[in-house]
Amino acid sequence: MGSYLRPSVLDDALRARAAGPCAVLAGGTDFYPARVGRTIEEDVLDITALAGLRGVREAPAHWRIGALTTWSELVAAPLPAWFDAVKLAAREVGGVQIQNAGTVAGNLCNASPAADGVPPLLALGAEVELASVRGTRTLPLGEFVLGNRRTACAPDELVTAVLVPKWGGRARSTFLKLGARRYLVISIAMVAAAVESDASGAIMRCGVAVGACSAATQRLPALEAALAGRTLGPGIGALVAPAHLAPLAPITDVRASAAYRGDAAATLVARALEKLAYEQAR
Repeated sequence: MGSYLRPSVLDDALRARAAGPCAVLAGGTDFYPARVGRTIEEDVLDITALAGLRGVREAPAHWRIGALTTWSELVAAPLPAWFDAVKLAAREVGGVQIQNAGTVAGNLCNASPAADGVPPLLALGAEVELASVRGTRTLPLGEFVLGNRRTACAPDELVTAVLVPKWGGRARSTFLKLGARRYLVISIAMVAAAVESDASGAIMRCGVAVGACSAATQRLPALEAALAGRTLGPGIGALVAPAHLAPLAPITDVRASAAYRGDAAATLVARALEKLAYEQAR
């Protein structure tokens, strides 16, 4: 059986990471299910006592989501409307018990292609803050999640926060998920869209991301470019073309065929854009 360490100071946790391989324990919603029925052999670094890694705080250029912030805490936080996609996704992360324990950073570090938290944060341009005894660095979320269960986190690093850049007051976002049933389900496809428009309704800034249709969630840059300058109004979803979904690489599995996933992704993207147009017109 491996050792167990639960530091209350970040520097102690970083020294433990630098000392050798260890499993990081935060919410435990992935850690424990993966080890049912077997002895925990690896060293465990329990970071739940690092109070400085909890909470959501506003900074001049971004919102800082501490790595240990739970999905329930994020839903309850008073955040601007362009965070709606993140809150909608938060309510899809398992059941309420999982949302009360599971952490935002843990969902990203798990790096599942169907991780609900990734599409909205990616669409909003989030960055991941990583710390080690060598210092602190930030990576765009799209460069942090490399593929199925793979991230750019070095063996001696800890994720300390997720940084979400500020959008304008007219910005809005949404999240749509398709599964085999309504609740407690792994995605067949999911989409997050964020749009900021000017007073005339012209799109100034946007982000569209699709999850569960590739080894890692993908932004759709060609679609984002096509939306720039367009009026955010009824019919905006008709702009979505097959070529815009080129970054995706859906697979066939027990939940859906690759072709169905591709069609579903296109439909969800169009619906998400129409939903944002409707919300702006209200």
